[in-house]
Amino acid sequence: MDDFNSLMHGFSVALTYHNLLYMLIGILLGVLIGVLPGLGGANGVAILLPLTFTMPPTSAIIMLSCIYWGALFGGAITSILFNIPGEPWSVATTFDGHPMAKAGRAGEALTAAFTSSFVGALAAVIMITFLAPVVAKFSLKFGPPEFFAVQLLTFCSFVGLGKGHPAKTLTAMMLGFALAAVGLDSVTGTLRMTFGTSELLRGFNFLIAVIGLFGIGEILLTMEEGLAFKGVHARINPRVVWHTWKQLPKYWFTALRATLIGCWMGITPGGATPASFMSYGIAKRFSKNGEKFGTGEIEGVIAPETAAHAAGTSALLPMLTLGIPGSPTAAVLLGGLLIWGLQPGPMLFVEQKEFVWGLIASMYIGNVVGLIIVLTTVPWWAAILRVPFSIIAPVIVVICAIGAYTVNNAMLDVVLMLVFGVVGYLFKKLDYPLAPMVLALVLGDMAESSFRQSMLLSRGEVSIFWSNGLVGSICGLAMLMLFWPVISKMLQRMRRGNNDLDEQRPVE
Repeated sequence: MDDFNSLMHGFSVALTYHNLLYMLIGILLGVLIGVLPGLGGANGVAILLPLTFTMPPTSAIIMLSCIYWGALFGGAITSILFNIPGEPWSVATTFDGHPMAKAGRAGEALTAAFTSSFVGALAAVIMITFLAPVVAKFSLKFGPPEFFAVQLLTFCSFVGLGKGHPAKTLTAMMLGFALAAVGLDSVTGTLRMTFGTSELLRGFNFLIAVIGLFGIGEILLTMEEGLAFKGVHARINPRVVWHTWKQLPKYWFTALRATLIGCWMGITPGGATPASFMSYGIAKRFSKNGEKFGTGEIEGVIAPETAAHAAGTSALLPMLTLGIPGSPTAAVLLGGLLIWGLQPGPMLFVEQKEFVWGLIASMYIGNVVGLIIVLTTVPWWAAILRVPFSIIAPVIVVICAIGAYTVNNAMLDVVLMLVFGVVGYLFKKLDYPLAPMVLALVLGDMAESSFRQSMLLSRGEVSIFWSNGLVGSICGLAMLMLFWPVISKMLQRMRRGNNDLDEQRPVE
């Protein structure tokens, strides 16, 4: 009942007129960001984060989270109408969404995508509502060893379960740790890797790095690809919406399965992109019309969109309760919380109840408002894509530069943003993942502090990380995740060897 009363108070916070205004602005900006290729949820939140520095933390995080919800919705518009994924997780939506649009069923495909997105996100928000207080209360028992163990588990999970090559993931993460170590050591007060440059005393600002890596890097890559926007026209009317909604209950099991996949991939560092592909693949395998997937099956739109939104939303659960982001966008939001002096973790639910429950309440309202907006304004967003990208790209670069400059009012930050942009572009070209680098840049200092505090408590004994069942089990699971690629290959070889033996065994 206490949590229910807190949620009701959160609705009273979220429903104030100024927070509703920020919510609406955030959703509109988010849909715009999702529609424009080269941007995305993480990029939009990073670029627009400086705009919120003068706002109260609750209003700021509501606006930024709504930018995220809007970007999740907006990515489906370009995927279905133009066959250009506005977001990485929208790639799977193009497989059946664009064939439906070319067959004259664009309104049906968009309605199915938006509704599925709403259902997936709503299920994830309900899960956060019930699980977040439980996880937060449990994590109150954590000390420095337990927090380091959780952070270690996050890092190892990205290495072992990431979709990229483990060596590349590890390399990106090590670079993030190195960048996080630059500046003044918070424990000893000594300088690290400043090379006599006073500007590096404050280290590499997280926000500058993210704006460059995501915003500038994606724009450089998109400019190289030379996108030309050519798509179909679409208009959603009430008749199409109602006709589509009558069909959707037939696919309730597909939506339920996609929601479970998305929630799991969001809580673990899998992310929305793998969740959408996994959900699409499983739906194709088990559907009665699996052989028709790729030709315009509505089920092929429902599965990836539901999973992507469930994963994108549920990634906020570990970020709020443990301070561990489950996605690049959650990592950017975590950086924003730290900038406002809010420490994500179990004490956030004790010390900042109004903030936490106001954010959770805004998730409910934001998803409803987002669904209404995208269903009624599709032609406007599609029209934006008829503006030449040669005009859109410079505007985005200028916005990135302004955002970087406003952090410390220093031109050096703009230069660093461009350097990080080149790094982000090279990472994309060489197929190195950015998410592990961003994660290490955000959590590097916290992980180092937790480790050093643990060493002080144990007088240098590493055995403190196996000193009790809780920390020992988390560290053990972290090692399992780290070596999972090797373990899975060994299991596959053993299984293959057993199959070969069975084939060679003579039949009596």
